[in-house]
Order: sequence, then C-alpha cells, then structure tokens
Amino acid sequence: MAFDLPSEWTIKDPAGQTPQGGGVFVEVRNPAGKAMATLRTNMVVGAECTTKQPYGMYDSEPLPALKQSGSTPRFTFESRQDDTATDPAKMTTLAYGITSAPEPTGPTACPIAHFFTWPPSGAMFGGVYNPFDTTPGNPPNVDTPEAYMETPEYKNIRGMITSLRPAG
Repeated sequence: MAFDLPSEWTIKDPAGQTPQGGGVFVEVRNPAGKAMATLRTNMVVGAECTTKQPYGMYDSEPLPALKQSGSTPRFTFESRQDDTATDPAKMTTLAYGITSAPEPTGPTACPIAHFFTWPPSGAMFGGVYNPFDTTPGNPPNVDTPEAYMETPEYKNIRGMITSLRPAG
C-alpha cells in the first residue's frame, strides 16, 4: 500500500510490534511529534455490535481504489456520544479513518470501527481527534468537529488517509 504524506510529517516504523503473521504497522507523526494516524495491515476484523450510541457523521467519502469483493470502503470523520459518562472529556469520541462498516442510519450507531477489508484479512488507517488535548502541536482554540475540519491539520490528515491505494 502507498499513501501521500504531508511534507513535514514523518513515519515511525514500526509504530509498535509487527502484527502477528506479518503485515505493516506504521505511525504517522506531525512536526511536533504528535501521532496523527496509524496504518496496520493483516488484522482480524469483524466485531459484534452489542450497544449503540448517538452518533455524528461530519465527513464521508467513498474510496474506490480500495474496493475489495464488491465492497468500497470509505473515509469517515465521526463521533459517538456516551450518555453514561460524567467527565466531559469522555462524553464524546471523535475519530477519522477508513471503514468498510455500513453507514449508520437512524439516531444511533455501533461503536466506531475504522477497519476495512484488505487481503489477507483487514486493515486500519485512522486516528482520534481529542478537542481537550492541549499538548504542543495541536491547533489552538478548536473545540468542535466542524471547526477542526477547517484546520490545516485535518485537511492534511484527510488528504493523507484518502490517498491510500495499492502500491505499484
């Protein structure tokens, strides 16, 4: 697989341990060293949806270059709301990545699953946006998903992830 990397960003390889049975595991970092996304291949995918939560879909784009067995994965930037959480930082999960999961319908959705079908089993390429994270390298004063989507950081992440394609 190949993707376009923003010029000042770097890849940490391996980002951790190599997946059992081979595959790739890399972490993409911005100039401040913040992890922006990870790419893993040769993953076991498929999970049961035992609980659903209110969700938000902020961005979605089909990725035909990754089509496998009649399924076209898509890039998403989405949220899930945990109504049982009392800590504001844990009430909402915001994440971006590639998924083969069906697009949610209705007011609730299964947990975020940014996994997509890729031989021999599956892969993931995505990351999490935390509006409460104040570490160096984060966009200042960005506290909503809509505002985050207007930042150069989000535009770089989106461009990088949606550029994923078979190598060669």
